[in-house]
Amino acid sequence: MTEAAELPPAPEQARDVFGDRFSDAVRYAELLAEAGVQRGLIGPREVPRLWERHLLNCAVLSEVVPEGVTVCDVGSGAGLPGIPLALVRDDLKITLLEPLLRRTNFLTEVVELLGLDHVTVVRGRAEEVMGKVTPVHVVTARAVAPLDRLATWGIPLLRPYGEMLALKGDTAEEELKSAATALTKLGAVETSILHVGEGVVDPPSTVVRVEVGESPGGVRFAAKRAKAARTGRTRRRR
Repeated sequence: MTEAAELPPAPEQARDVFGDRFSDAVRYAELLAEAGVQRGLIGPREVPRLWERHLLNCAVLSEVVPEGVTVCDVGSGAGLPGIPLALVRDDLKITLLEPLLRRTNFLTEVVELLGLDHVTVVRGRAEEVMGKVTPVHVVTARAVAPLDRLATWGIPLLRPYGEMLALKGDTAEEELKSAATALTKLGAVETSILHVGEGVVDPPSTVVRVEVGESPGGVRFAAKRAKAARTGRTRRRR
């Protein structure tokens, strides 16, 4: 087994970003560096840069998430960006959506250990949970898939006039251009590239924002959504 490198001390910016939850953020970083590496959720080479590249990089997403909304973190993996977001924003109701059992087990342990009462862990693929998970205001994702593919999974989980916030790197602009046609078909009405975390992470985190209109998922998912709603009503009547 490859041994993980030593987790460096938290940078001063982490105290400002996580505030009262700073000690919980430290515990989460320790869990990622230990159990996260042992279970194959992150690579051992990521440990020295856990704070800057992962925790802070994700926490600053909070700058563009509206107040008091519901969030679904698609393909949450080891909890990025969902758990850092939850640590800095207790006003949000967050669902961590992840298909792999070993990852959902880890996420459940973290949520319970850190007392994140506003976070729920759901095992499943995005395309499987439509109708089972209440549509949300915001979908988040990080390093899950190229934007066009990610959109087919994430956008149908949105409420009307919701938005998808995808943390991306240097390819953000190129991915957005390549996905333009697909996004329009999925009901997107506006797209933009945002930079968050100025003064906290260097370089700032890049976020692709995709805003939808009254039909998230477009025509393709309208029938599926209606069917899911009918099935849900039938189950409740039984």
